[in-house]
Amino acid sequence: MNDVLAVVLAGGKGSRLEPLTRDRAKPAVPFGGIYRIVDFTLSNCINSGIRRILVLTQYKAMSLDRHINTGWRHLFCRELGEFIDIVPPQQRIDEQWYQGTADAVYQNIYTLEKERPKHVVILAGDHIYKMDYSKMVAFHEENNADLTIAALRVDVDEARAFGVMQTDDTGRVVGFEEKPDNPKTLPGDPEHCLASMGIYVFNAEFLFNQLCQDATLPDSAHDFGRNIIPSIINTNRLMAFPFQDENCKQDSYWRDVGTLDAYYEANIELTSVEPQLNLYDCHWPVRTDQPNLPPPKFVFNAEEGRRGAAHDSIIAAGTIISGGKVIGSIVGPKVRVEEHAEVTDSILFSEVRIGRGAIVRKAIIDKNVSIPDGAKIGVDLELDRRRGFTVTEGGVVVVPKIEGADELFATK
Repeated sequence: MNDVLAVVLAGGKGSRLEPLTRDRAKPAVPFGGIYRIVDFTLSNCINSGIRRILVLTQYKAMSLDRHINTGWRHLFCRELGEFIDIVPPQQRIDEQWYQGTADAVYQNIYTLEKERPKHVVILAGDHIYKMDYSKMVAFHEENNADLTIAALRVDVDEARAFGVMQTDDTGRVVGFEEKPDNPKTLPGDPEHCLASMGIYVFNAEFLFNQLCQDATLPDSAHDFGRNIIPSIINTNRLMAFPFQDENCKQDSYWRDVGTLDAYYEANIELTSVEPQLNLYDCHWPVRTDQPNLPPPKFVFNAEEGRRGAAHDSIIAAGTIISGGKVIGSIVGPKVRVEEHAEVTDSILFSEVRIGRGAIVRKAIIDKNVSIPDGAKIGVDLELDRRRGFTVTEGGVVVVPKIEGADELFATK
């Protein structure tokens, strides 16, 4: 893996996650109480032995930059050839933003070439999963491939959002369509398709040649799925690598948390007794920035009804459940839940305060929000809409960073 360079594409807007992405990039959105979405891809790199990583940022990257600088830089020793570098847009081509995934890599081709890797692993920074990339690189080499694509079996209805592949008996890719209206199903399985995960292993020289060639095509969208892969499928050796996660579960876990409902469900799944995504797996640790905070505390036991308690929940460090009750929820760092407050099936980001007697149900509360005493969220969805909160199709109320909360919650 010393000859492998990882490129993490972390510049997406994440517009379907608004208002959570109004002030942060999608990979920087909190997940699971203490993590950021990008932590899963970066942890996969570390656990796979990849010690040279470029993170390509673009939109609203300040919190992502800060998170990587404080939580990840110390794990690498540049004197030993290790690094994790944040690469903002260079605008080398006509002073424009990245036009597609391939263009994002092409505009940084000088940085990649300078490292002289044998293989380049292209990754997305906005998915939740555990994967050993070293197995994929070994598969790539064993099959003498020019490009290897990580493959995931998905339902036909879901496949319309993916690149859909067809393979022969050896695993060689013989067909590829990007987000087709009528995706081709697996042989003998009319309910499933073989989808690209957007994870690629390229021979470095081959990648550089393809990027330079694609950059000269004025009609190209400069995207791996739309342009690069279809253009080489008949002339080069492309292999599909079946995704195998590191969770020791029967079904592989992979989540695209691109919508608010998908994001909410992936978080709340973690509160079950045996979630499919095991965050307590010492074999495959998920790393993140861990600030120096005291452990969580639950106070007031003497008085019935004023007893700080949490059930089926994840409670992060620095949090005080001060006489309130938390059920089936994800509670981030430095949160305070005051007496007689009730939080149910919700996600609280860091430094949230739930006021005395407040009720929060099936909600996502952004960082630093203070919910006034006695306020109710998720109880009357029409009232929440009138207050200007986002209410998803699944009935999840999203409370963004707000000013003048007392006046806002006074709205009837």
